[in-house]
Amino acid sequence: MKKYILVVDDSLTIRSSVEYVLKQAGYNVASAVDGADGLTKLNGITSSGEGVSMIISDVNMPNMDGITFTKSVKSGSFKSIPVLILTTETQEVRKQEGKAAGAAGWLVKPFQPEQLVTVVKKLAN
Repeated sequence: MKKYILVVDDSLTIRSSVEYVLKQAGYNVASAVDGADGLTKLNGITSSGEGVSMIISDVNMPNMDGITFTKSVKSGSFKSIPVLILTTETQEVRKQEGKAAGAAGWLVKPFQPEQLVTVVKKLAN
């Protein structure tokens, strides 16, 4: 069974950058443009018999933001999948919202590729 890291971000540039870094590190990557698309992709990957090792999500996105997305993931059958928030948000109150939603970590953009890979190695199932 192939395992994926799902990258959820409305910025094509960020999605492409994260995907490139993770693929170079040997990971399979799927991507989504917002939280609603992320839930659709998550269901699609798992229903095809594949697995998701980890989710990396932005906070500020249209249709469904990252905090709402994380709450949705953590309240259902995907609650064991770790979620890393990758965002420009630095306020402590936002970090606490992410933690309360169930996020396993918080990384601020712009990210260093080595830092991202290190965090993914620690969190991915």
